[in-house]
Amino acid sequence: MNLFRFLLAWRTIPLRDREVVDALVDPAHASPSPELEDALRTWPGTHYWSDEPDGRHIVFTRPNGPRPRESWTMHAVLFAVTLFSTTAAGAMLAGALPADPGIVMSPAAWNLGFFRAWSAGLSFSLPLLAILLCHELGHYITARRYQLDVSPPYFVPAPPPWLPIGTLGAFIRLRTIMTDRRQLIDVGAAGPIAGFVVAVPLLWIGLAHSHAMSMEGARGAQVALGSGFAVPLGDSLLTLLMRRLAGGAPAVMLHPTAFAAWFGVFVTNVNLLPIAQLDGGHVLYAALPRWQERIARVFWVFIMLLGWFWEGWWVFGIFVLVLSRGRLGHPPVLDAYRPLPPSRRRLAWGSLLLFAATFAPVPFRL
Repeated sequence: MNLFRFLLAWRTIPLRDREVVDALVDPAHASPSPELEDALRTWPGTHYWSDEPDGRHIVFTRPNGPRPRESWTMHAVLFAVTLFSTTAAGAMLAGALPADPGIVMSPAAWNLGFFRAWSAGLSFSLPLLAILLCHELGHYITARRYQLDVSPPYFVPAPPPWLPIGTLGAFIRLRTIMTDRRQLIDVGAAGPIAGFVVAVPLLWIGLAHSHAMSMEGARGAQVALGSGFAVPLGDSLLTLLMRRLAGGAPAVMLHPTAFAAWFGVFVTNVNLLPIAQLDGGHVLYAALPRWQERIARVFWVFIMLLGWFWEGWWVFGIFVLVLSRGRLGHPPVLDAYRPLPPSRRRLAWGSLLLFAATFAPVPFRL
């Protein structure tokens, strides 16, 4: 059935990976009518509605021919290497492996005893990778739902003990422009929300297996390094509340699963910073496109000031600046003027609340 008989006007935007049709619907069918609903079922792509000043629109999307087959081999290899490095990091945190890369990587270490010691880190690596994977799959699945050309997740391993968690995180590559701000906020917010949903129950399970500390002067959550040295961790509102609900001890030594979840909550918060092309930058640009760059500059200065209390903020601030080539603003979408529906404005407020709940001004109190 021909859809165009239900439309008053439309424009077609051909892109490299897809075709987008922005159509103004005839008011007689804008409810929508049963005839239009039947016709929409035959559309070979995706669509969504948009209420605009001149009437109800439908935004149609369909791919330009068959999508090229994605090679998952490199992504699987990177995931496997990251699983190895994060498990080794967890084993070092637990004291099962020495925090000396020379010993760990020597040929003499590669025996059955090594792998038994290495497997002690799985209680750290599996929860951490589950959070990171769900975060990236939140972005990936949402982008694919909109027919966007997006890569599978890239995991970035890092050798412990130079980086105590064994990874620099994960990311996906969006290889096309977003159609409008609705797509942008959906894709941007899906990752932090998905990762957060996994991190919270893992944090609760980890806290149930953590134990209270009786050391004089010890306060808050702490993580033990293999050498026996304990590093105090800063609390967000969320982690503070969950520690209180889990027993409320003044000081608690975190189980490796609890530390992995704590770090997952920290990653969620860092990604929600409203700077450049971080997830928070996507959400803020979708909600307030004219204000995003000014707010990003304020937040960048804010985290650089926080660097006086934890130097990691300086490293992160410079890294973001280099990655965005000195620009803290967000690149435009194809149609920045299409209004956000009320549901997406609620999503923006929800993302702001999630940022506030997970923010720890001093994540590591060294």
